[in-house]
Amino acid sequence: MQITEAPIKITGSPSVPLTLPDHKQLPDSDGTFVKNFQEHPQSIVLTSSIAPVLDKLHPDGRYCIGQDSGIYWRMMEPPEKGAEAPDWFYVPNVPPLLDGEYRRSYVLWKEYVAPLIAIEFVSGNGAEERDATPPSETDKAGKFWVYEQAIRIPFYVIFDGFRDSLEAYQLINGRYTKMQPNDRGHYAIPPMGVELGLLLENGVSWLRWWDESGNLLLTGDERAVRAEAIADQQKAIADQERQQKEKLANYLRAIGVDPDTI
Repeated sequence: MQITEAPIKITGSPSVPLTLPDHKQLPDSDGTFVKNFQEHPQSIVLTSSIAPVLDKLHPDGRYCIGQDSGIYWRMMEPPEKGAEAPDWFYVPNVPPLLDGEYRRSYVLWKEYVAPLIAIEFVSGNGAEERDATPPSETDKAGKFWVYEQAIRIPFYVIFDGFRDSLEAYQLINGRYTKMQPNDRGHYAIPPMGVELGLLLENGVSWLRWWDESGNLLLTGDERAVRAEAIADQQKAIADQERQQKEKLANYLRAIGVDPDTI
């Protein structure tokens, strides 16, 4: 999508020259409640587990992740009508900070780079996430239409934790094509070198990342637990070796042999 700094028309107003607002000047919330209590921990799980992968993909640190953050794509009044807020999205090759601080929202006419992937967590029946209604002069467009036709996000994922379902779309020739899962039931995101799939834990489905070999990408807490388990295992092996050496030394002394001379 090409964005211009030329005079624009705000819906319902005459054409006037403007300095386009940035992330500090646009609202960073529409005042709505989070739809369910799983949304925040689900976003944290996605971010924490993908961070090491993105750090390798971007050794210069130039990427950002949005969690329930607004993407402004169209000038409207009120401004929120020209924005969508994916539950989770990733933008490659942009600085993590803007004007020395984290973005309050992602403003396409200031950023230019579209997200590579957007993920929505279904809260109702899924109609909102699949709404392909085009915009009018006064009404918002549907999420599906915005991601496909306006922002043109290459990968769009819809996760329905209530129904344990996952669907993914890839932008091909300007239209979203429904992706097919691989033999692991995962959806490959080749530019990131990862796969998305569902993991059932304690009766709850979680959206998780795997690498291309099918290995689950762990969150920071999971990595810490694994590191602690490995450390405990190594300590147990070292203790066992020490005890075996002590037993051998005691045996040698019992038969009159000084173990320090061997």
